[in-house]
Amino acid sequence: MRAAIVLGLLSLAACRSSSTVDAPPKKPMSKFEPLEQVKSAGSADGSIDERDAIFRVVPIEVVGPAAPEQAVRLELDGESVKQGGAPFDLKTVKQNDDVILVPVGETYLVQIAPVLAALDDVGADVFLQHPDQSIAWPIDLRDEAVFQSWLDDPEPGKVRVIQRADGFELQTNMGKLPGHDPNGPTVPVRGGEMDLKTLQRGLEKVSAFFKTKDVCFVPSFGMEVAQVSRAFAANWKTAEVAWFTTQCLVYPRPKANPAP
Repeated sequence: MRAAIVLGLLSLAACRSSSTVDAPPKKPMSKFEPLEQVKSAGSADGSIDERDAIFRVVPIEVVGPAAPEQAVRLELDGESVKQGGAPFDLKTVKQNDDVILVPVGETYLVQIAPVLAALDDVGADVFLQHPDQSIAWPIDLRDEAVFQSWLDDPEPGKVRVIQRADGFELQTNMGKLPGHDPNGPTVPVRGGEMDLKTLQRGLEKVSAFFKTKDVCFVPSFGMEVAQVSRAFAANWKTAEVAWFTTQCLVYPRPKANPAP
């Protein structure tokens, strides 16, 4: 009787062991497929062959929200801040004031960092004017500390667009969305131009994958503000609808001057 019980237990253990070994492995976490570039077609008359078309960027249709009518418009020219050509005192801006930033010439992100910090601290509603269209993107300002805190939140997604001179890198907390060259940026520049159409396809792809509603644009601090503004066009489907409803701009907060 005891022998029968022992044999039964051994048989049960063997079945459990066998079922564990034979069970299919857990499905690994999905990974992004490489993002293919949107390629220009060669011309019918042969003036542009297929090899040249590789370096030509397919233009993006720039759509987005119109600039608010009742807003403070600030021209940013280098480190100067003006309204209607006259110097502007940022201390007059109050919480929830609509402020449109209009980049002038070759103004760089690092040059306007004090302006962004002042508007961020007061809680103004900030918009960034497109340099070629009457469109002003609503932006959520985040300095590096706030951005890092956002990254540390375990919510899936954390989509960010790293904008550098060599192109765009589309990052998530599942890793980078690879491009044609896995060791290069997700969307490299082509013929010296930003490939916003391909970047838009990348944002569409990750927006369908995650439920998150925000994306952070992280330009290099030496990037022209006008180029930063142009990049935001990739997030918009229509004048009213964006792939990500909240778009943040990460900026370098100037270091506080030590007390005398």
